[in-house]
Amino acid sequence: MEPQRTGARSISEMPKNIHEALNRGEIASANLVEWLAVDQQRLLEHVLLGLDLAIWLPVINSRVVALKKPSVNTIGRAVGETFADLVQTNARADVLNKLRQHPADTVRIWMAYCTSRLSYHNLNARLEAMRIFAADTHFGVREIAWMAARPYIAAELDLSVQLLTPWVFDRDEAIRRFATEATRPRGVWCAHIDRLKAEPELALHLLDPLVEDPSKYVRDSVANWLNDASKTRPDFVQSVCARWRESYTSIEAAYTCRRALRTLNKITK
Repeated sequence: MEPQRTGARSISEMPKNIHEALNRGEIASANLVEWLAVDQQRLLEHVLLGLDLAIWLPVINSRVVALKKPSVNTIGRAVGETFADLVQTNARADVLNKLRQHPADTVRIWMAYCTSRLSYHNLNARLEAMRIFAADTHFGVREIAWMAARPYIAAELDLSVQLLTPWVFDRDEAIRRFATEATRPRGVWCAHIDRLKAEPELALHLLDPLVEDPSKYVRDSVANWLNDASKTRPDFVQSVCARWRESYTSIEAAYTCRRALRTLNKITK
């Protein structure tokens, strides 16, 4: 999966030509350091000039300037959601179509936020629109995809579990992981889903098929899901892992259970 290039270990070590190429949107970031180093406002100006949409620049910048706590995530969200408002107000769906496959991962992140904010007839249509970002080749875009969709998933939790169940059988490991990562009871850098903290059983249909998943990327997400749940419903996690250990003898299942129980095992030692 993208990217193949090895990124710098610190911003100070980044070659100037790489940093400039990132800010112009010519390449994708290779690691977290490069992602954090992107000057999103410079990149935004370059992108809008390329689309002959410089008129949108002050509108989007004003939203960024108004942020109380600007960070790489809040800036990206502000840019993407303002894009959504402008795309809908000006009937410029073509802009989204052009940018959702842009070479820069930061631009595709904006489009993930943009897509999640757009109006849809129903939740299924919203989730299907997010699929391209859930399956993106870049790690950063995939993470933002589930974060952007999560509020809508939490708002219609029962329907979300129903709609995401086929996703856990998808051939693409990124799609399978999206289903579990987007519904984690606690998650990372996101609001908790209180109902799943209290009733993790609601999402069992998303977890059971993945206990032996061939992808460690997916198994880690399943284990992290259960580790989240163990902090409020240890009985549920212990029961699930006991059942899995009785039903499966593979090293994959053993790995999932071991990681799922890591917090509980620390407590009992």
